[in-house]
Amino acid sequence: MTDLIPIRTTDMPAEMTALLHDYPRDAWAANPHFAKSTRQWMRAHEKFRVLSDHLHAQTTGFLDRSVDPDGFADHLGRYGTALVRNLHGHHHFEDREFFPELSAADPRFDVGLEILEKDHAALDQVLENFSRTGSRVIKLVQLDAAAAREEAGILETQTRAIRAFLDRHLGDEEELAVPVILHHALRG
Repeated sequence: MTDLIPIRTTDMPAEMTALLHDYPRDAWAANPHFAKSTRQWMRAHEKFRVLSDHLHAQTTGFLDRSVDPDGFADHLGRYGTALVRNLHGHHHFEDREFFPELSAADPRFDVGLEILEKDHAALDQVLENFSRTGSRVIKLVQLDAAAAREEAGILETQTRAIRAFLDRHLGDEEELAVPVILHHALRG
């Protein structure tokens, strides 16, 4: 059993991307309201994508025996902890400060913000399951190689799910938030 929380597969309601037509993604960087804080927020998203890719690659490498078990355990401990802690902190900031700022500027998008907050709650559970499995794998690498690989099979499924979750969630989040930021000249 992998204890995975289903990834939201439904699209954002069309009205949640209404401003995206006026502020398409490929024009964001050239917009004068695309402030440093927004760039930093998006860089954090990219770091989450890179970390999740790295963890998935390390896990599949451990499973196919191309990655040394001790090196894998070290990477999993270091980068897994970084991903979980940073995602929790990032989502806490968004839920407590960023989303309320967007809502105050343009309440038309509150339904989309609520969907994103529900994603955060689901992702918290996914990360908790990932942390538990990762901790077991790290311990088992030293105790029982066969059991470590078996548990890493569960971890592989979890890292794949985390990446898919982040692709969906972060893309939706960016395509809702950045046009609102640009339209209302927020965070400048």
